[in-house]
Amino acid sequence: MGTSTPFSGTGGGTPLVPDWLNDGAAGAGGDGGPPATPPDGGPPATPQDGAPPPAPAAHPAPRIGDPDRFRAARVNFTKFASSGGSDRRSLGRSISDYVSRSSGGSARAAQRMGSSRASAAGLVSFMREAAANGVQAALRTLNLQSLAGRPIEEVFTGLADLICPEGGSIDEGIARDAFIETIADMAEAGITDIDALTPAQIQTVFELYVSHAIEARLCNDVGAKVISMPADPKAAASVEAQLQDFIQRGVSDAVSAANVDIASLTEPAVRGFVDEVYRSAFEILQTLGEQEAEQ
Repeated sequence: MGTSTPFSGTGGGTPLVPDWLNDGAAGAGGDGGPPATPPDGGPPATPQDGAPPPAPAAHPAPRIGDPDRFRAARVNFTKFASSGGSDRRSLGRSISDYVSRSSGGSARAAQRMGSSRASAAGLVSFMREAAANGVQAALRTLNLQSLAGRPIEEVFTGLADLICPEGGSIDEGIARDAFIETIADMAEAGITDIDALTPAQIQTVFELYVSHAIEARLCNDVGAKVISMPADPKAAASVEAQLQDFIQRGVSDAVSAANVDIASLTEPAVRGFVDEVYRSAFEILQTLGEQEAEQ
C-alpha cells in the first residue's frame, strides 16, 4: 500500500527517533573540540603529560518507545481494512493513535521522516530554481544538464537518482518510493511540461510527494505484512484509496495553512518550510483522525 518496500512492521521497542537522525555535533570539550574553559575564567585545563585525554562525552541513548505503542494503530487499521473501507471510525482511531502514541506526537513523527524531508527539500529547491531561471539552468546546478529537453518523467527520474538514491535503510527506501510514485502521479494530475511549471503545479508535486512519504511511513510502521487486506479487489482498492485521500487531505491542509508561494521561497527558507509542513501535516492528521473516530 503506497510503497514498493513491504515491511512486517516496526518493532515497538525501537527508538521513537533513531539516533542517526539526530545531529552528531560534539559538545564543548568533546572529542576534537577545544579544551573546556574553567568556570573561574582561568586557562583551559589540559591533561598532564602521559595522562590519557578525557573520554568524549557520550551521546544520550535514543529514547526507547513503549513496546506496545503500535498495537492500537494496528488493531484499528486491521478493522478498517477488514471492513472493506466502511469502518471509517477505525481508520480515524488508527491514524490519530499512530501520531499521538506510536510516534510520540506530530513533532516526533515529522522528525522520523529524515530522508523524506531531505528529499522533499531537494525537490522544492529544484522546482523553484526551474521556475525562476529555467529548467536548463536548474539541471546545470545539479550537473544533470544532459537531461535538458527530455520528457518530464525522465528528468524527475534522474533527479530521484540524485536526491534520494537507492539506500539500505527503510527511511531511504520510503523517500525513494515516494518520489517514484509521485512521478507516476504527475501525468494524471496534468503535469506534463517541465518547462512550464506553474506555482499551482509545483505545490501539487510537493503535496503528492509528502503524501506518498507519510503513507509509506505509516504502512511500514503499522505493518504491511501483518494486516490482511480484503480478498475482493474492489474492497482492497477502496481501503487504499481512502487512506491516500485521508493523508492527502491532511497534507493539503498543512500546505494551505503555511500560506507560502513555494516557487518564491528563498533557498535558506526551503528546509524550514518543508519541516513545518511535515509537522503540521501530522498534527492535522491526528485531529482529523480524532474527528473521524467520533462520527
